[in-house]
Amino acid sequence: MTNKKSLKISIIAAVLLLASVCIVYAGVGGGVEGKEKVDIVPLVTWTLVFLAGLGTVFGIGIAMAAKRFAVEIDPRVEKVKDQLAHAHCGACGYAGCEQYAEAVVKNPDVPPNLCIPAGARAAEAVALITGKKAEIMEQQFARIMCQGGCSKSVKRFKYEGVQDCRAAILAGGGDKACRYGCLGYGTCSRVCPFGAITMTEDNLPFVDIAKCTGCRKCEQACPTKVIEVLPASKQVLVTCHSKDKGGDTRKNCEIGCIACGICVKVCPFDAPSVTNNLSRIDINKCKVCGLCVTKCPTKAIRDFVPVRSKAFIMDNCIGCQICAKVCPVDAPSGEQKKKHEINKDRCIGCGICTAKCPVQAIDGTFNAMEVFAAAAAKKAKKTEAA
Repeated sequence: MTNKKSLKISIIAAVLLLASVCIVYAGVGGGVEGKEKVDIVPLVTWTLVFLAGLGTVFGIGIAMAAKRFAVEIDPRVEKVKDQLAHAHCGACGYAGCEQYAEAVVKNPDVPPNLCIPAGARAAEAVALITGKKAEIMEQQFARIMCQGGCSKSVKRFKYEGVQDCRAAILAGGGDKACRYGCLGYGTCSRVCPFGAITMTEDNLPFVDIAKCTGCRKCEQACPTKVIEVLPASKQVLVTCHSKDKGGDTRKNCEIGCIACGICVKVCPFDAPSVTNNLSRIDINKCKVCGLCVTKCPTKAIRDFVPVRSKAFIMDNCIGCQICAKVCPVDAPSGEQKKKHEINKDRCIGCGICTAKCPVQAIDGTFNAMEVFAAAAAKKAKKTEAA
């Protein structure tokens, strides 16, 4: 910016000097004799000499200033930048990829695995460049904490403004009767830099976990805050944010949480709790058994596990009957000291019996990380194809 200003000043000075010389030669001004013809050659020659000299002086000055005030750039910063996703999503906590690259190189306390969209390979590369240790981080996905699409929720009025959630919220808090629900105008899908969110026919966002990087742009853009970025392994969630009383929630939405407390009673791990007319699951306590999902009367608790494996009792069963005692749906059966059986129609694949079996004779427990691994493999395949 300083160089441009200096050049402008030089040009203006030269133009003024040329103008003044022209005026003198042309005979304008007191005490100067007018001439019929003006010899322009000397004028042009001296003007060019003046401009060349002025340009040389300013050029030397700018070069000296650039050398004097030059800022040294660590070559590792550029190498780190090449490894990042260049999404400038802010998931790392910095304004952009360049700022994170500088921080991770210069600050020993900044970990090399903060660029979530770039993935594990980039974290390892950044760690190698900076001489740091790259710890494995569990991937996170955006979760839509609302199931009240247009067919299952009530609207207060017909909104005909700009088809954007941030614009719709300005119209009296949105057109939905539930002020905590998804407005359904697709702002999240438009801000997603990876095309991971699409809108369903029921005007609800759908997240493709094979594309989602957990960058939090959709979470930041959502005006009603129904999007949460959570660890991939936590897949049993109360997908509702309504804090209205149960009766009001039923009027506004068919699938909202009514704070009945059944999930609290049936959970063997004390993960759910009801506060302010809303049930919330402590993801640190939840074992993803899915028992609360089967008991929720309004289906407000969603199970993101695509397929749950049924329990299977192997030949090393000692017939201790512990599985029958802990099973919440009475799926295991059998005589004491004899191999037991599992009723497949009753089994919900919660994995409680597997965790309690003293001889590890029960197989088939769902592993949430398997789903994550499959999604990661699918994403890697798409990346290689591209």
